[in-house]
Amino acid sequence: MLITYDVNTETAAGKTRLRKVAKQCVNYGRRVQNSVFECILDNAQCVLLKSILTDIIDEEKDSLRFYYLGNNYKTKVDHMGVDRGLAADDTLIL
Repeated sequence: MLITYDVNTETAAGKTRLRKVAKQCVNYGRRVQNSVFECILDNAQCVLLKSILTDIIDEEKDSLRFYYLGNNYKTKVDHMGVDRGLAADDTLIL
């Protein structure tokens, strides 16, 4: 899934919402651009994350978009330029 968001940051409350949205997205995937995250989620995680994010945003000022890319998502992404770290499904050893 690709998640994009646009949060109105003209107020302090908007800046807080922006940080909260980004923090939740980081918990579920990797940031590929400032307001774009790639996430590999099962159905339950997807429902939970959408619920969390819609509770955070102000639907009259902010926007969330969810793109469902499916299991073969790698064939649907064409990337050029600087890459931001590991792929969402890469193994990470700490």
